[in-house]
Amino acid sequence: MLASTSGRILLQTATGIGGRTALKAFTARALTSSFPSPFAVSKPFSTYSSSYNKQNRFNDASQNYVRKLSSERIVSSDRDAYNVSETIQGSGACSKAGIDSLGITGPSTIYRNLTFEELYDHEVANEEGEVAHAEYGDTFVVDTGKYTGRSPKDKWIVKNIGSESDANLDWGDVNQPTTPEVFDELYEKAVASFNKREKAYVFDGFCGANPNSQKKVRFVHEMAWQQHFVTNMFIRPTDASEIEDFEPDFTIINCCSQVDEDWKKHNLHSDTVVAFNIEKKTAVIFGTWYGGENKKGIFSLMNYWLPMQDPPQLSMHCSANVGKDGDSALFFGLSGTGKTTLSADPHRALIGDDEHGWDEDGVFNFEGGCYAKTIRLSEETEPDIYRAIKTDAMLENVALKPADSKVVPDYFDVSKTENGRVSYPIFHIDNYHKPQMAGHPKNIIFLTCDSFGVLPPVSKLSSEQAMYHFISGYTAKVAGTERGITEPTPNFSACFGAAFLTLHPTRYADLLKDKLEKHGSVAYLVNTGWTGGPYGEGERMSIKDTRACIDAILDGSINHSHFQKDPVFGFDVPTELHGVNSNVLTPRNTWTNPDAYDAAAKKLAKMYTKNFEKYADKGSEDYTQYGPQV
Repeated sequence: MLASTSGRILLQTATGIGGRTALKAFTARALTSSFPSPFAVSKPFSTYSSSYNKQNRFNDASQNYVRKLSSERIVSSDRDAYNVSETIQGSGACSKAGIDSLGITGPSTIYRNLTFEELYDHEVANEEGEVAHAEYGDTFVVDTGKYTGRSPKDKWIVKNIGSESDANLDWGDVNQPTTPEVFDELYEKAVASFNKREKAYVFDGFCGANPNSQKKVRFVHEMAWQQHFVTNMFIRPTDASEIEDFEPDFTIINCCSQVDEDWKKHNLHSDTVVAFNIEKKTAVIFGTWYGGENKKGIFSLMNYWLPMQDPPQLSMHCSANVGKDGDSALFFGLSGTGKTTLSADPHRALIGDDEHGWDEDGVFNFEGGCYAKTIRLSEETEPDIYRAIKTDAMLENVALKPADSKVVPDYFDVSKTENGRVSYPIFHIDNYHKPQMAGHPKNIIFLTCDSFGVLPPVSKLSSEQAMYHFISGYTAKVAGTERGITEPTPNFSACFGAAFLTLHPTRYADLLKDKLEKHGSVAYLVNTGWTGGPYGEGERMSIKDTRACIDAILDGSINHSHFQKDPVFGFDVPTELHGVNSNVLTPRNTWTNPDAYDAAAKKLAKMYTKNFEKYADKGSEDYTQYGPQV
């Protein structure tokens, strides 16, 4: 403990796992006195609260936590390595934590980089959610209120006239411009809100496993579970020296309990705001509790920073894994297409499930954890993800149901949302690739969720076709991933991640083209959407068939198949694959009315060509001729 004669700054650092820190002395009343929560208005788990004695919930949950640590042996060297916690108290706490430079000087207690154990203690004591008795360990569950997905229409970037970002950003519906004056008012409002608080949570960490492009990121949060989320998702410091005199490359001030009452004057979409000022290296969040806004905000910035480097690096919305022979593979796709599910392969080591970079040395993960959908999750279909749900993971917007005197997750109840999620540190996957970096990918897989039921479960692309489909990014938005999406909606999302692209899509396409040519990577299009008819008539492609297609790509057996050229889309389709019904491989054969299939294929082809018109004569080459022929 350190003491200061000026303001009596008290600093408590974490002891090792298994030993309790002075934090345990805090009472639930002290912790809850100044922490706003959506549960203060609505307690979505109140149906099950009667099974708990609230007076003893903190003690019982903490004791259960310790028992789980002992009985299930979930403490690992990876978990132990994250032990840089500080609880800073006194009038100079903000200065000691480094957030006084933001103008935040009010809080007298700063919880900085709490350990997983301490975060759990705070979450329980603050009553920020419920503890679910998941099969592999007690897991904290939160409800994010009305926002159960991102709110893209409420995302804004400051247009600083004459700046580097002004010259390079692809301004439009994705990167909506706002003014420096509006941002300054929002920033002052966020700072003023935190200055009224007695306590705040600060996380200092990193984005990007490659030291050559790694960014230092800081989050200032109102609640423990929000720090838990970014602790799971970003790269955690393993030594206090890594965050000593920390100078972040970017800071997000998450003021989620507040809204922008002046949103009409500010010419914004609603009183919910996610606003970035690249030149000021700061963002503010108002009105949404959804954890994904923190994660995807930094990802959008990585999509700006990396291609602007010298030499430029490719940032990608994809998952990645690596085989025992060092053969890495990339899985591009939007939420709901299977990036997380398919990259979690018991026969391959997981690099990461969502965000990666590709430089001169190979591919690398941006994150320190995974963010998986839980809809209809079972151990049989997705064992790695199912087993990752244990203590230190965190469930979002997942229904609970009573089981004896406890509550357990119900992954089949989607009455709240189809976008239920779990975040967990990557070391919850037993066979994760610890270096978080690997060589250049041998195979590149574009995942699409085709709601028309037209595309085959797998097709092989030429390098030119790969560029066409990368730029097109066809899929269906799956229910729940964005506000207002209630059923699969056909969508073209450039580079399979248009919502997160800060530069023009052809900038990323040109970089991918260079990588493919230099390293000889082979691209495939895999449909995880519908077969036998469109959404509402056909059925979702079975994960068993999709797995078989992926296995054939990764083990090379697909190269021994006979291929036939699709008459409309021009790509090569295998006529047989081990473990997949040959009729499924040719989608026309799965429709009861082949003429209806032909009409649907023609309709989808026209959508492709119409969408691609805006990319003609853009970038280093026009790939229009490599699309479908109508």
